Amino acid sequence: MLTLLSENRSFAGIHRRYRHESAVLDCAMTLAVYLPPQALSGETVPALYWLSGLTCTDENVMQKAGAHRLAASLGLALIAPDTSPRGPEVPGDPDGAWDFGHGAGFYLNASEVPWARHYRMHDYVVEELPALLERELPLNGRRGVSGHSMGGHGALVCALRNPGFYRSVSAFAPISHPSRCPWGEKAFSRYLGPDRSRWSAWDACDLMASAPERLPLLVDQGLDDPFLESQLRPDDLEEAARAAGHPLQLRRQSGYDHSYFFIASFIDDHLRHHAAALLPQG
Repeated sequence: MLTLLSENRSFAGIHRRYRHESAVLDCAMTLAVYLPPQALSGETVPALYWLSGLTCTDENVMQKAGAHRLAASLGLALIAPDTSPRGPEVPGDPDGAWDFGHGAGFYLNASEVPWARHYRMHDYVVEELPALLERELPLNGRRGVSGHSMGGHGALVCALRNPGFYRSVSAFAPISHPSRCPWGEKAFSRYLGPDRSRWSAWDACDLMASAPERLPLLVDQGLDDPFLESQLRPDDLEEAARAAGHPLQLRRQSGYDHSYFFIASFIDDHLRHHAAALLPQG
């Protein structure tokens, strides 16, 4: 059951924040939904799920991306879950670091104690949340997924692991090869344990080779991103896609960094990419 926290009119649609009790994560979760005007006039609409990055919440994309205007025109709902389970009962980083624990769920299903009880963000995003929202909101079951940084990693993995569930996928500056970067190695070693063979199930570059579905990928990467080489490794994603014959449009954007200024600059292209797959073509 969704509990309404707030709502605001936006481009003739409505932005709402909700809270609900998650059985999968064993805690209360907050999320945001933008419903376009079509959904307020009796239509059911497709939904684009946006997975945010490290330290973010549902509020970042809804307030900074500038996505509402075109989403309203196209008739796309936008869904923004939180980036991790939260609350006093949910363990965070023991040292208070920002790149693990609260705000850093990595959209996987943890298997290690004490993380396994709460950190099951993959099942939350792919199973529990869509089922809840499609039951309670005017959504038609057509889904796309996108995200930024850690959320870009999540978007790629969710699509690659769940053939047929999404009709479109894209990402901004994704952590493309988490098994081979410091952010990913820290998170995977704790959530999944030290056996690296178990990490491949959550790594887009590794999943690409055996993916049973080949949804075209649109990825934007800023060339002035300070995390480009050490954490994001888009060249690895490009090589994995080439080897697997997976359709990938990787756009390297000169002068852009890792911020929401970058996302806002190209969000319209991503919304149109998803709309082409999610909306009837007349």
